[in-house]
Amino acid sequence: MQVYVGCCGFCVGRSKYFSTFRTVELQETFYELPPVERLSSLRELGDGGFVFNMKAWQGVTHSLDSPTWRRARWRPPEELRDRVGLLRPTRENLELWDEVVKRARAIGARVVVLQTPPSFGFSEENFRNAREFLRTAATGEFVIGWEPRGDWLERLEYVRRVVEVSDSVIHVVDPFRSKPAVEKEVGYFRLHGIGSGEVNYRYKYTDEDLSKLCEFIRSTSSREVYVMFNNVWMLQDAQRFRDICSDVVV
Repeated sequence: MQVYVGCCGFCVGRSKYFSTFRTVELQETFYELPPVERLSSLRELGDGGFVFNMKAWQGVTHSLDSPTWRRARWRPPEELRDRVGLLRPTRENLELWDEVVKRARAIGARVVVLQTPPSFGFSEENFRNAREFLRTAATGEFVIGWEPRGDWLERLEYVRRVVEVSDSVIHVVDPFRSKPAVEKEVGYFRLHGIGSGEVNYRYKYTDEDLSKLCEFIRSTSSREVYVMFNNVWMLQDAQRFRDICSDVVV
């Protein structure tokens, strides 16, 4: 088993980050579509053993009325409201996905995370759309990690049926809230803090929390595992977890 530990975003200067961790999940790719050249240049800053992952652009996952668009400098035109976002398997949405793929190739992404919003909850229509979109999107160039939010965790059988459309599609979870619907060769875990809601970004993990997390990671059957912290204390918590679970961390 190879376990990579990192953060969702560069939480410190890039030089220090590259010298501290072996992987990162780019966040800017969610809000914008960065120039391919910029991502290619960033890729060159990491040595051959550094692993880039990225969060997919919100154009394919979120509706046009999502508040996350407030930070965007460009968004799809209003006339496409019912054709893009929410993993719709439409020609227009798949064309947006092609733009994501170009960025994934430029950065050499190992995992591209598709995080759908709570508003994309379980329904028969959303289930069918997710299956068809991911079946079409999965080419095997990289791993696609679907992180469904909302009530999908109460419908893990449907999540399993979605991610089983391809070996290169996996279920991304916060392990303090759920186990993956199915374990595959690659496991990807995003840590959003412990609390009553889906996220608690201000939470600071205790040593006991991180020891439990290490036990969970050791118990997974995945051979390649990513543990990505996404909280205010991500830098400190990721370093502490790496020390606590040093026997399996790369």
